[in-house]
Amino acid sequence: MPLPTGNIPWPPPHLRPALDAMHTWDTWWSGDPDRLETLYGGRSGAGPDPKRLQYAGGVVGRVARWWWGTPTAPGERRTKLHVPIAGDLCGGSANLLFSEPPTLTIDHQATQDRLDELVDDGMLATLQTAAEVGAALGGAYLRPVYDLDMADRPWLDAVHADRAVPEFRWGRLFAVTFWRIVHEDDGQVWRHLERHEPGSIEHALYQGTKDKLGRVVPLQDHPATEGFAEDVSDEGLIETGYDELDVSYIPNDSSRRWRCNPELQHLGRSDLDGVEPLMDALDETYASWMRDIRLGKGRIVVPDAYLQSNGPGRGASWNPDQEAFAGINMLARGDGAQLTVAQFEIRVQEHRDTAEDLVNQILRSAGYSGQTFGIGGDVAITATETNAKERRSMTTRGRKILRTRPGLGNAIEALLAVDRHVFGTKVVPQRPGIEFYDSVQEDPLSLANTADVLKRAQAASTETLVRMVHPEWDKDQVAAETARIQAETGQAVEDPMQAGMLP
Repeated sequence: MPLPTGNIPWPPPHLRPALDAMHTWDTWWSGDPDRLETLYGGRSGAGPDPKRLQYAGGVVGRVARWWWGTPTAPGERRTKLHVPIAGDLCGGSANLLFSEPPTLTIDHQATQDRLDELVDDGMLATLQTAAEVGAALGGAYLRPVYDLDMADRPWLDAVHADRAVPEFRWGRLFAVTFWRIVHEDDGQVWRHLERHEPGSIEHALYQGTKDKLGRVVPLQDHPATEGFAEDVSDEGLIETGYDELDVSYIPNDSSRRWRCNPELQHLGRSDLDGVEPLMDALDETYASWMRDIRLGKGRIVVPDAYLQSNGPGRGASWNPDQEAFAGINMLARGDGAQLTVAQFEIRVQEHRDTAEDLVNQILRSAGYSGQTFGIGGDVAITATETNAKERRSMTTRGRKILRTRPGLGNAIEALLAVDRHVFGTKVVPQRPGIEFYDSVQEDPLSLANTADVLKRAQAASTETLVRMVHPEWDKDQVAAETARIQAETGQAVEDPMQAGMLP
């Protein structure tokens, strides 16, 4: 299916429910209080009755009834406080998956050597970004890109789920159209569409409006796309050198809200899906806590006679921070006028308990343990105890690895194919074996003690002990280290039965 040619609505209407949900999740993930107020209609200055929308029906009334949908009363300053737990959730998800780079192995040695060159810190950063974006929006795309003016190799690029129009077949991505706004001016919107199909990429530039795609214009008409005009064929295509689709989609988790929608059911689920009311309540709790602190500030109520005149027409004032007063202007009356101290109670424990319970409920609903986010103290414990405390997080991590491994494997294969097609390398494109490091590793001292006990009990071979202490090593590294240990300890002797020394 080629790129559209008519002035159709954009983004496509069938994606509207997903894009609206992604906009909500993105707003929470951004942690911007102004965006939250705009999203839920809680802007100040809403007229004489700022809460009138909360009594309305439909979507407007439902959204306005959120705490962030409560406008600030006219004449008052905004005192709402936002707790960025959504960012913590998505960042923690990315750390669980890619705190360490995964191991990529290929049987072909020349291809393995080239892949080791392509896999650098930049790729790990891209994978971390894709994982965090996927946790926020429900998924992310990986595609190989290159620029002959910038580098002599291709690299992976992450595309956010709210800037793509995917097409799935039997649960697998078979085509996708990426889009971006490259220019806006006087109501006109210029969009660059990039359609990926097996073996080729099609580019087009459109001049339209906010809601309409508009007409196709030459790629040379805008600086952001003129570079593609030199590479495309007469049909507007760029060959990828890869027979399959060069884009991979990595869903964060299986979808719940769109499971019955065939066009949206494979988009994945955000970690924030379903916990928005709890995050709203958490912000309300912290704002209430801070309100108690503001109201609990010690205040002194003084009689009018204690006020000092600021001059004719300027009223009177009293400085509560002044420690000593000399010659206070006051009426010499014996009416017993006294200073009154106002000190309201700050409900610390009630607010803390409520906030902690909300945080724990948010983490449980998102599939994580509190220990993963530092809840429960910093007491040193073993990896076994850590895994026990973080069982829910480890289960979620394993589930995400199952969805990440196929997409990452396809992306690496496409990257190798582009490398061979564009840069002429001798690689053999193939899917690599992918091994994710354990996010919780044993303390080296604990491993050494365990290995020592097993060795003295003669319950494990030298090779087994090396593998235990260095689980990240491959078989060649383990074999070499085993041989060195046996040589140093005098164990590397020939078997007498094999040497013929015994009769």
